[in-house]
Parts: sequence; structure tokens; C-alpha cells
Amino acid sequence: MKKLVFLIAVSLLFACNQADKSKRDFGTAQGDLGNGYFLNPILGGDYPDPTIMREGKDYYMTHSSFDYVPGLVVFHSTDLVNWQPISYALKRYLGSVWAPDICKHEDRYYIYFTVAHPSGRMNFVTYADSPYGPWSDPIDLKVGNIDPGHAVGEDGSRWIFLSGGQRARLNDDGLSIVPGSLEKVYEGWIYPSDWVTEGMCLEGPKIRKIGDYFYYLNAEGGTAGPPTSHMVVAARSKSINGPWENSPYNPIVRTWQASERWWSKGHGSIIDSPKGDWWIVYHAYENGFTSLGRQTLLEPIKWTSDGWFVAPSGTAIERPLKKPLSSGEKIDRRSRLGEFRVGLDWKFYKDFDTSRFEVNQGELTLQAQGDSPGNSSPIMCVAGERAYEIEVEIEKDEHATAGLVLYYNSNFYAGIGFDQQRTLRFRQGILRTASRHEGGNHLWLRLRNDHQVLTGAYSYDGINWIKETWGMEISGYNHNTLYEFQSMLPALYAAGGGKVKFRNFKYTSL
Repeated sequence: MKKLVFLIAVSLLFACNQADKSKRDFGTAQGDLGNGYFLNPILGGDYPDPTIMREGKDYYMTHSSFDYVPGLVVFHSTDLVNWQPISYALKRYLGSVWAPDICKHEDRYYIYFTVAHPSGRMNFVTYADSPYGPWSDPIDLKVGNIDPGHAVGEDGSRWIFLSGGQRARLNDDGLSIVPGSLEKVYEGWIYPSDWVTEGMCLEGPKIRKIGDYFYYLNAEGGTAGPPTSHMVVAARSKSINGPWENSPYNPIVRTWQASERWWSKGHGSIIDSPKGDWWIVYHAYENGFTSLGRQTLLEPIKWTSDGWFVAPSGTAIERPLKKPLSSGEKIDRRSRLGEFRVGLDWKFYKDFDTSRFEVNQGELTLQAQGDSPGNSSPIMCVAGERAYEIEVEIEKDEHATAGLVLYYNSNFYAGIGFDQQRTLRFRQGILRTASRHEGGNHLWLRLRNDHQVLTGAYSYDGINWIKETWGMEISGYNHNTLYEFQSMLPALYAAGGGKVKFRNFKYTSL
């Protein structure tokens, strides 16, 4: 406890001494700054529950995909800062996909993950011979709880560790559970009773064998709610069978004050570099921008003389940090949105039917379905910035309606659409107003999200724009209000009958 108090005091003192710098506004900058430094987040927007692995100089990472399909997008990097999507593991909707763990064992890659389904919470695994895929159909492990984390014991035995401090033995192929092996092995780290959290919520286990010890990371405190809720804690043992000794430096990562830029920091995975230094990736909400979802952050960890690790940066993660590794590439993952790379940049809501769409040289043709954005299974992408503008040219069949919305779920979305005679405004998932237009079945639409104030416009030629009279404040579209762990994503919808063509999609940071 003395070490805990010391760490808190040092963190707060450092934050106060650096207050003038931490308040600096870096605008829309994030990721690689091009000068040997980076600014968190490394993946802006809805990229929660990061899980990471390294193979030589190559890093691979994936995240929870929730109700979006294709899901479990695998990202690749050589410097831990610049990431590009290379494959996706899920091609059909199983339910809401939570907290995966990506790993390699012998010559095969695995992703273990949870599916939250109306019938209960289940855990699955998919595998591939390469992180570039193709990935196998998902296999039901037939075990409950959430957040499976793969581990290999000192004797070569394979395990998945689960929420609530539980674990189960895997068969040697890693594709099934040894019957009757589920057991509780860890009680968690008991944080002070006056801390404001969502509850204990012991989850997100990750195991790493480093030197003589197995290090056991968990998330506690709940992933949302109060800004001080979430945290990363660590324990260790010389055996995969325990007993587990809690770190005297817990929590490793936490939001200490509501004034910090990043809220609810937690669900961490540690990773090393070829140089021998160590880092931790985790997720957090941005203060004031929870509608963006939980974003992926990175910070260095340091090893102590007694064999533990700490994350000493504190609120310095709000300012530029030196990149872990140099690289010649600076990747802007939004630069290829106009290509409509389905599965890598674009995903559908709860329904992935390859016969429903076609992509040809930057033009997406989408079969209309449902009668509104809510039940049309729109196709969406991650923006991940406080302020941006999106526009698209739309040409539709006579009996279709189509549009551009920011989509949280089938009940809550906001944006603009049109039929043959009217432009349509959607707010809270409800058609609120409509006005006349003269474009028939062919219009350009634009949405501007300026720090959670949404406005719309339409055009007959893509050059001269007619601004709609409405504006909406959308900060309330977030998990703390609406649950489901999701975020406001730019989406294209096609409802009614016939087909809709989308082309000339443009994304502009403001």
C-alpha cells in the first residue's frame, strides 16, 4: 500500500508540474506525428479491448467487433504506431463479439473471443496458418464466462483464462476444452473501497511468460461509467498453476481524475520490441467524446528492481511520446475509405450477405432492404476524430431511399437521407422532418460532425451545396446512455426496394 500511495503522489505531482503543457491542444493530430514522436490514440475511434502479439519485427492486433460484420479485423504494424488492416476472422454474425485474444502457438495463429448472445455468453476460437488469413469458421468452446486469454504452462499445457479469475484446460490442439476443467484460480486485486467504479468486474485476462514468471494482467472496475472506473492490475507466479501474487504497484494503469483527457483506462496487454523495451496497449474513452467509443492507446512500461513493471508516464500520455521503433511509413487508415474495402475498412450491422453488395472501382452497389436506416443493415466505417466531414454521391432506384447517417444501433442514429422528392432528417432513429428537393434519384449528401454538433447538406452536382436548416448535438449517443458498448459510426444506408449506388466517398478531417 505504501508503494501505491507513493505512485499516486508521484503521478499527481508530475501532472501538476506539467499542467501547462498537458492543456496544449494538438487539434486533430493522432498517431504518428512524422517527427519521431506519436500522440495517443494509436487507433482513434471505436477500437476497444486491444489484444496484441509480436512475431519478429511484425506486430498483429485485433479488437472487439461487437455487432459489426465482418468482424475481428486483424491489423499489422512494424512500429506499434502505424497500423493497417490485413484480414478479418469473422464472416458471419454470431452475436456481439467481445474481448478477443490473438496468439500464435507452434505454426498456427488463433483468436479466442466471447460472443454475447441472447441465449447466454459463449466463447469461440478461430485459427489460420497466417495472420493474413483465411481464418477458419468459428468453433464453439462450450464454456461460459467472458474474455478468454490463451496461455501455455511450463509443462506445455494449454489454457484459457477467463473473467472472474477462472481458467479452463484446453486440449492440445487448442480447439476444445477438457471437460470438467473449469476452476477459479484468482480473486483479483482488492482496490480501496472509496474508489468510484462500476464494480469489481474482474475480466480481460492476459498471461505472459517473461523470465522466471508468468505475469497475469486483468481489468477491474468496469469498462465505462465513472471516468475513474477502469484499471489494469497485475499478478505473477512461477507456475501457471499459481499461487498468484498481486503486484505492489497496482493498479498499473488507471484514470485518477475526471480532468484527465483519457477516461476509464483499462483492458491492457503488454508487448516488447526487438530492442528489448516494453509497452502496454489498452483502451480508453476521450473526455467529452465518449460517442467515439473506446480508443486504443499505447505507453511505455518500465521494469522495477524487484521484477515488476510500472507505467510511469501518467498524464504524459496526453502529449507526444517518442515512438517505440522507427519506420519509413506513416499510415492514414482513412485514406482508402473511398475504395470501399469491405471487411477491412467497412462493415455491416448484424448482417453480412455477400450477394447484397458489389464493389467496382470505387463504386459500391447495395441492395436496399428494410424500410429505414434502423433495419437496413447499413455499411459503416470508423472515423475516430472529434471533427470531420463526410460526403458521397448517391444514385438510387425509384423505390429506394438512401442516405448518410451516424449510426449507434438500430434504434439510435442521426443524419440525412432522401427519396424521389424529399430530403429526410433522422434524429434519435426517428424521421423528424423532410424538405423538397429537385434531384430525383440522384443527389450528393454531406454530413459535418464538428465536435459532436451534426449538420447536413445536399447538392445536385457535388460542387454547389445547399445547407439543411437543422443541426443536432449528438454527445449523448454513447454506451453510458445507450449501452451495447458501441459508438457513432459514419454509415451508408439503402432501404426500400431496388439498388443504390454510392461513389465518390470523401472523408475530410476538420
